[in-house]
Amino acid sequence: MLHQIIVNARILRVREKISTNGFITTMTVTKSTPAGGQVNVLFVCLGNICTGLPALWCRSPMAEGVFRNVAASHPLINEIDSAGTGAYHAGEDPDSRTMSTLRRHNIRNYNHAARKVTKQDFLDFDYLLAMDKYNLRDLLDVRESVLASMNKSGPASRGTKGTRAATAASLAASGEAGAKVAEVRLFGDFGTGGVLHERVGGGEVVQDPYYGGVNGFEEVYQQVTRFSKSFLEYLEKNQRSESEN
Repeated sequence: MLHQIIVNARILRVREKISTNGFITTMTVTKSTPAGGQVNVLFVCLGNICTGLPALWCRSPMAEGVFRNVAASHPLINEIDSAGTGAYHAGEDPDSRTMSTLRRHNIRNYNHAARKVTKQDFLDFDYLLAMDKYNLRDLLDVRESVLASMNKSGPASRGTKGTRAATAASLAASGEAGAKVAEVRLFGDFGTGGVLHERVGGGEVVQDPYYGGVNGFEEVYQQVTRFSKSFLEYLEKNQRSESEN
């Protein structure tokens, strides 16, 4: 009981810090695949792992592992990774329950070490996909900071991952044309049939599996599998639309 109170207090403090600027509900984005076709995708939760604490820390590795399987050899996907908004477990392996769930679905070649999201990720990746609205708020705040830095010093150069994807998927939140900064979305914003929710963060959140035992992790697996397929459908639809135009 005492352990649970301590855990809840820690989560509340983290969420309180993340949500101080409020939830951003509007954002100017394009709905097109970056020039050159392939995109780089980063999945983000709170800590990028889960070890004895609520699984706000381990959903992004599950999403990465599943997406690597679903998108294997897909011509539109280049780089896939996952990270956390905090550095709570940097360098550690994914939670054992995440890995056992992946193995039950014959996903066995996935390895990952937890890391924290950096500002460079917003230049190296085309999409940063958050697991819940708390992660989304935090990422949008960092994105605004990146844009502010770009406005002061001029366009930033993209890293090696971003070089492989010729342009980012979105315009700046401020509407600045051509800004090469990753599009930040809730993973569940991508619905069945590749339909993107009209409001940033208006889609489903990836549920916390911690209190559901093995079944909780299985439910998350099913969720991120569905979102993965929807995201790919979204990219494919946009590519077809661009080809027709």
